[in-house]
Amino acid sequence: MIMIAAAWITMLLALGGFALDRVLADTLRAGFDEQLASNLRAMINTAELDELGEVRLLRPLGDQRFSEPYSGLYWQISGGGSSPFPSRSLWDRQLGPPPAGADCRNPCRYDSGVFAGEPLRVMGRSVRLPGARATFYFQVAQSSRDLQAQLARTRSILFWSLSVLGLGLIGMAALQSTYGLAPLRRVSDAIAAIRSGRAQRVSARFPVEVAPLVAEINELLAHGEAQAEAARRHAGNLAHALKTPMSVLVGEAQGRDDPLARAIEAQVQVMRRHVDHQLARARAAGRRAASNVRTPVWPVLAAVARTVERIHQGRVTIDLAGDKTLEFRGERQDLEEMAGNLIENAAIHGGGRAFVTIEAAERMVRILVEDDGPGIPPDGRERLFQRGERLDTDKPGTGLGLAIVREVAELYGGAVSLAESEDLGGLLVILSLPRAE
Repeated sequence: MIMIAAAWITMLLALGGFALDRVLADTLRAGFDEQLASNLRAMINTAELDELGEVRLLRPLGDQRFSEPYSGLYWQISGGGSSPFPSRSLWDRQLGPPPAGADCRNPCRYDSGVFAGEPLRVMGRSVRLPGARATFYFQVAQSSRDLQAQLARTRSILFWSLSVLGLGLIGMAALQSTYGLAPLRRVSDAIAAIRSGRAQRVSARFPVEVAPLVAEINELLAHGEAQAEAARRHAGNLAHALKTPMSVLVGEAQGRDDPLARAIEAQVQVMRRHVDHQLARARAAGRRAASNVRTPVWPVLAAVARTVERIHQGRVTIDLAGDKTLEFRGERQDLEEMAGNLIENAAIHGGGRAFVTIEAAERMVRILVEDDGPGIPPDGRERLFQRGERLDTDKPGTGLGLAIVREVAELYGGAVSLAESEDLGGLLVILSLPRAE
């Protein structure tokens, strides 16, 4: 907007300045010529013939420059078969005749270069004086350098005046645009605060032109939260609706000792794993769609670590280190689920010791979980992210932990990767999640 306004103002001022320069230049030239015409009329009015038939002026012209040699203002009378009668200002010079073909019975004006280095503006007229047999040619000339100096001064004043006016108008346009768009920048800052979890709604007061936009944004946020809440509620209802029949089937199958019962129990367990996985994913997606909360990472990981140590009754030691001030831009329940899966896996598959480190990386929070177990070969690490995939079947578990962690992390724009722990020699899991700023 500022650039468009600047271009438009510059173009208009340039066009206006050009037109005004033309008008002022024509006015100055007309005034210059009018002064010459006035001197010419005064010279003709005071001219008469003497006893010898030569032209003389009854009284000198009023401008003192006619009496100063080389002053730049001259007059001359020629014709009548006698030598030219010049002003004192001409000194030892003479004005030239009119251009060939010029009809000067009426006043004629023209430029002359008869004097080297001094361009002249000349006005002349052919006049027959009373009692004269011949026609005399009256001339008044003035150096056009005076006119050019006046034009230069006028153009300089015009240029600087329009420049100051243009800068003032552009400055006003910039101030108006900056002030006028300030509410939109405040809306942008408010939305950024909502995304980072520092606010729930756009609550500041805005001008009436922007207020409808703010109201629509708040309505959209409320609608999104309502949809997310409905999704969580439907997911919970689905969980209760499915788990009860599956529990009944498992209970009936466990009371029998035949191949059909064992097949039913195995398939129900598969169904339960898939239901748990899809429900966890649906809940996380619903929370992510409306999430604008901030969750401190250290307290959550500390609580999960204590819970895992109590479950394993002292057989596992979990060390927690890193930045205690970092916050995750998301729901606490999702962080607990992801961290719980990773730390539980380290406790189950490790040798009794695990390291959990929290660190910042650009705009992300990185959670590093290391164990002292046997580790996993590089060619088998990606298989662990497949649903139900397990490399060790002699330990309890469903094979859904890392798959759920990856899908929930990706819903938040994060990622999960596996590597080898340099300190403990086992598996290193790196969980990257968006950081609240």
